Amino acid sequence: MLIPEGFLFSAVCCRIKKENEPDLGLIFSPQKLSAWGVFTTNMVKAVPVLISKTHLKEKEIYGLVANSGVANACTGEEGFKRAQIILKEIAKRLNIPYKSLLAASTGIIGKQLPIEKILPLIDTLIGTLSPHNYFQFAKAIMTTDTFPKITFRKTEEGIVILGIAKGAGMIAPNMATMLAFILTDARVTKEYLKRFLPKIVEETFNCISIDGDTSTNDSVYILSTNLKEVKDWKGFEKKCLEVAKELAYLIVKDGEGSSKVIKIRVRGVRTKKTAKILANSVANSLLVKTAFYGEDPNWGRIFSALGKSGVKFDPEKIEIYLNGIPWIINLKVVKNENKIKEEMKKYEIELLIKLKEGKFGCEVLTTDLTEEYIRINAHYRT
Repeated sequence: MLIPEGFLFSAVCCRIKKENEPDLGLIFSPQKLSAWGVFTTNMVKAVPVLISKTHLKEKEIYGLVANSGVANACTGEEGFKRAQIILKEIAKRLNIPYKSLLAASTGIIGKQLPIEKILPLIDTLIGTLSPHNYFQFAKAIMTTDTFPKITFRKTEEGIVILGIAKGAGMIAPNMATMLAFILTDARVTKEYLKRFLPKIVEETFNCISIDGDTSTNDSVYILSTNLKEVKDWKGFEKKCLEVAKELAYLIVKDGEGSSKVIKIRVRGVRTKKTAKILANSVANSLLVKTAFYGEDPNWGRIFSALGKSGVKFDPEKIEIYLNGIPWIINLKVVKNENKIKEEMKKYEIELLIKLKEGKFGCEVLTTDLTEEYIRINAHYRT
C-alpha cells in the first residue's frame, strides 16, 4: 500500500463501542492541507457534519478526527459541546487551532460522545501518529462493516491517492451511512477541490444503494498535502475517480447481510437525470432485491419498479439482459428461465435495461436483501 507523502495516522480503543477494537482515529498533516467535503442530504445532520461544514471555511486545515460507535446526531447543544472539547484537546496537543480540524462520526444516533472515555487516550492517539497506521484508522471507523475498506492509486507522475471508507448499511443513492476519505499529495487548491469532489461523488457514492436509507452523518472528504506538482490533470482525476469507484464498490460488497452485488445499467434514455431515476427505482426496490436473493426470475418486479419511478416510457420497447443474456424483449421471455435462474446464483450480476429512446444512461450498484440484513439491524443497539 502506498501512502501520500505528509500524512500521519493513529487510532485508539476508547471503548465507545462494545468491541475491544479501535474506535477513535486521527489523520494529521504537519503542513497545511487543501481540503473539501461533501455531506449528507438528510435534513437531520449530525454534529460532526455541521462542525466540519463550518471549519472548512477556515484558511487552515491540518487534519481530521473520526470515531465510531456514536453518531453524535440528534444530541443538541450538549453534542456540540462534547465534540468541541475533544477537538480542542487534540488541537492543543498538536499546537494548531481547533477549527483547523474536521470531524466525522458514525454509530448510534441519539447518544452523547463519552468524553470521559475519550479524553484520557488523546495523548496516546497523538503519540502513535505514523504514516503506517492507516489500517488502524480504517478499523477505527467501522461499525457493522466486516472488513476495512482501503484502496490506492499512483499516477505516472508519482502522485499517490489513498482512499479509506466505511459503510455497510443505511446506504442510499445520495451517499449513505458512509464515511470516505480521499487523501493525496497532489498540489491542488481548495477552489479546485470544491469543483472536483462533487463530480466524483455524483459518479460513485451517489450511485450505490443497499437499503435506501440516507444517514445523518454521510461525509466524503478530500485532503491534500500539496507536495507534488500536477501536470497531467486528466490522469490525476482519472486515478481519483478509480479510487472513489473502488471504495463505492467495497461498500456495496460489504452490504449488511447481502449475498450478491448487482449492477443496474439503464441505457437508451433521453436524459442522464431520467436514466438515474430509473436505475435508482430498480436498485431500491425491495421486491427486486428479494427476487435476486431468492434467485427468482420474476421480471415483472423490474417493470413495476421502472413504472413507479414516474418516468414515462413504452413497456413494449424495453429490453432486459442479465449478465449479457437476452431475457425480456417486447414483454416476452426470450431465454429459458432456467438459464436466467442459474445466472442469478452468481455473486456479481449485471442487469441491463434498454429503453431505446435516447443516448443517455446510468449505472447504479446495489445488493440483494436477505434475512441477515433484518437480523443485523433488528439488534443493532443490543
